[in-house]
Order: sequence, then structure tokens, then C-alpha cells
Amino acid sequence: MTQRKAAIVLAAGKGKRMKSDLPKVLHEINGRPMIRLLLDTLIPIGFDHLVIVVGHKADLVRKALSDYPVTFVLQELQHGTGHAVSMAREELAGFEGTTLVAAGDVPFLSRNSVERLFEVHQRTKAAATCLSAVFDDPAGYGRVIRRAGTDLMEAIVEHKDASPEVLAIKEINTGTFCFDNRLMFDAISQIGRDNSQKEYYLTDTVKILHGKGFPVAVVLATNPDEVRGINSVDQLQYLAEKFTQR
Repeated sequence: MTQRKAAIVLAAGKGKRMKSDLPKVLHEINGRPMIRLLLDTLIPIGFDHLVIVVGHKADLVRKALSDYPVTFVLQELQHGTGHAVSMAREELAGFEGTTLVAAGDVPFLSRNSVERLFEVHQRTKAAATCLSAVFDDPAGYGRVIRRAGTDLMEAIVEHKDASPEVLAIKEINTGTFCFDNRLMFDAISQIGRDNSQKEYYLTDTVKILHGKGFPVAVVLATNPDEVRGINSVDQLQYLAEKFTQR
């Protein structure tokens, strides 16, 4: 049976360390906005819906993507990734299928990783599936808590909320997920912001779904660099050089 697919791309942020007032996803790599690089990977996969969550200088992002087959939803105030995804609730109301959530500042996410994510999600009948990676230096990233010896996950713990034992884990959440669409929005409606950032973390849906007995799977990205987000000018230059060399 063909898997029905939707995608939500998060593109609302300003990017405080980008030394510019431009929306972060419009910073260019080899003369092209980074979000266009991501969409050029996603669109050929074939989605029934492709929703872009915009916020900071939303009109600039809409204009930059006016030639893409996407729908825009507005996140006026940024209260975290869970809050951002919830902006697409009305647009995807009634959609029965699998929804990809990806960040617009991860321009080198590969088609292979996205397709593996969908494949494992379907095969394991998971409520959610996380794309993970192993970083030599995982500082700043949420850590993946696996069920020992399996492809199933129990929780994701954000770096600022992690104990020393959890901080020793090098497998991290990349921020790219597949969800059962209906279960995702049900779980988002139950998350709070009792954390150091006072934000609604999308990752808290994993704990909620796991607590209800739904399987939550995890897929390891083969190339850690493809899932690195861009949060500064230095990171932009590093990744641009790395992938241009290829």
C-alpha cells in the first residue's frame, strides 16, 4: 500500500548568530538560499502536502519560495519546535498518513536518509521515528535514549535538561522526524514547557507516545554532516565548503 506523505519544514527563525536580520533559512550557500537546497531534495520524494512554517520576515521567505508547490503557515511568536509544528494543525486536519518534520536550516539532508526514515517508520508501525546521528562532540544536542539492543527509543533529553550520565551519550536527535499525523498533533496538544528554555519541545511528543505504549523508532543517519543545522556564519561556511568539495 502506498504511504501517504506530508512534510512540515520549520522556517520561522531569525538566526541570532548569523550576523544579519535576514531569516536564517534565506542565507545562501553557493548563491542559493539554504531552504531551496532542502526543498530540492524533498519535492522529488512526492508529498501530498508540503507546509512551510514561516515567522521572522515571513514575506521574504514566501517570496523566495513562490515558485515551489508549498503552503505557508505563520508562527508569529516563537515558542519552540512543538509550537511551530502545531501551526500546521489546521492545514493538515484530516490528513491520514505520515508527516515528516524537518528544519529549514539543515540544507544537506539527503534523500536516502529521508526515504530510510519513512521505510523504517512504516516497517516498525511506529507512531514516531527519529533520524539520529552520532557526533564526536554532541554538546548542545538532545540525546537519544534507546531501548538497549533495539531500533526503538524511549526518550530524547535536551542537552540543558540532561544528567551527566545522559550527556555521555553521543547519539543525538537531528530534529528530523516522521510521525503518524494524527498521533503527532494529539501528542503536541499534551506537551508543556516545564524546561530550562520554557519552550514547547517537539521531542516531548516521544515521551508522551512512548508512555501510551506506542512504538517510537530511531534511524541512524549514515553521514553525520548531512544532518547538521546551521546556526552561525562559521557553520554555514564549514558545511558549504565540505559539501562543495563533494
